[in-house]
Amino acid sequence: MGHKNPSKFRKKIAAPFQTLNNFFSTDPEDTPLGESFSAAIDSPKDLLPHVDSLRKHLIRAFIVLFLGVLLSLAFSRQILDALTAPIGGLDLLEAIEVTEPMSVVMRVALLTGFTITLPYIALEIWLFIAPGLKVKPRLWGLVFIPLATLLFAGGMAFAYYIMLPAALPVLLNFMGIQTTPRPASYIRFITGLMFWLGITFEFPLVIFVIAKLGWIKAKTLASQWRIAVIVIAVIAAVITPTVDPINMMLVMGPMILLYLFSTLLAYLAQT
Repeated sequence: MGHKNPSKFRKKIAAPFQTLNNFFSTDPEDTPLGESFSAAIDSPKDLLPHVDSLRKHLIRAFIVLFLGVLLSLAFSRQILDALTAPIGGLDLLEAIEVTEPMSVVMRVALLTGFTITLPYIALEIWLFIAPGLKVKPRLWGLVFIPLATLLFAGGMAFAYYIMLPAALPVLLNFMGIQTTPRPASYIRFITGLMFWLGITFEFPLVIFVIAKLGWIKAKTLASQWRIAVIVIAVIAAVITPTVDPINMMLVMGPMILLYLFSTLLAYLAQT
């Protein structure tokens, strides 16, 4: 008995490390996608463990997001001061509805909470997908998580420091009409702009993953650049808060550069 207990203890200590080593050194069975899909149709019960796993990952991600929102609520005043600095501060906003200030605070807390918990949410997504990937893509996933966070934050920073200073003077004095913005409309405008530009800046990472999976080629991206510019122009027109071409070009410029960068990443993914 005296010899067995230390042995069991060592095995318990070593088990998590052994599992981690197997996770990063063992490839899954190489089953064609069509065959896997056919097997899932023939035996739907085989999908239940995957559905249960997805549920657990989503629950954990939601809990962390909820905690991030609560933390953001504690600093909501400071965040609102920063978001309203481009128009001269929070005092310049005038609410006309009873529930307007509360809805504004909740919207800001949700966006901030999502931003600060994005690395963990991305980690949960990766943990769900990783068992079906080969070893190299699993390792790449650990690089993508911080990179995805940096790209999202970069898009938000671009919206705040570049887009807003250029767009707000036009919006607040369009046709010489002085505008007094409401908290709800202003915060909806600025958070929407920051969020969608943050998502747009994830494009190179998405293209790299798709190219790594073999779903798209760098040559295709390079040859279809004209269509890409048209699509980017449409997206920029939707995202841009004003109708003037200057602000639209401010959005299109970085998006075109991101497309070129994505083409380079697609080429690297294929080598």
